[in-house]
Amino acid sequence: MSFKVAGLHIAVIAAALLFSTVANARTIALVGFGDSLMAGYQLPPGDGFPEKMQAALKAKGVDVTIANAGVSGDTTSGGLARIDWSVPDGTDGVILELGANDALRGIAPEQSEKNLDEMLARLKERGIAVLLVGMMAPPNMGDDYAARFNPIYEKLAQKHNVAIYPFFLDGVVLDAGLKLEDGMHPNSKGVDVMVQKMEPAITQFIGTISTVKN
Repeated sequence: MSFKVAGLHIAVIAAALLFSTVANARTIALVGFGDSLMAGYQLPPGDGFPEKMQAALKAKGVDVTIANAGVSGDTTSGGLARIDWSVPDGTDGVILELGANDALRGIAPEQSEKNLDEMLARLKERGIAVLLVGMMAPPNMGDDYAARFNPIYEKLAQKHNVAIYPFFLDGVVLDAGLKLEDGMHPNSKGVDVMVQKMEPAITQFIGTISTVKN
């Protein structure tokens, strides 16, 4: 009799723990915050990076949503102006990708760094984790500009102690077959390559975010 009672107690406790875990578990909410590279410029619906990354992660059993907050043509100044309202309350993490248009327009890298610095600070104040996505200056901007622009992402990642993915267009930028006719933006196949290359970093990033409500 005592064995049966003890067994019943264990079963009740196990059921309670399971119920508690299920009740507290939640979907991780991410926001892909960036420019046209994030927005899915000239791509069919569902072919943008946030959508394809979300699908790839869900296919592997990761309970996550990735909202697309990309705006074509956005600079770091534009991102700073909208960061507070484009990243809603309840967001767990932000994939922050901006700076490509700054470089294309020749904006001083020091200004881009300042804007990204402020965005990281604001997200940190809100308790939102960040995966900072690096960009590289186009070759036509010259070596001096590249030497000032390219290092700002690693510098900021270290300053704010956030995760970093070095280059968003890794595996795509030098392959014309993975880009649109403009030679700048990824096509659907290019996005697939970006997702494949970046998925381990996103998975690791999600792993740093608690999946249980406090």
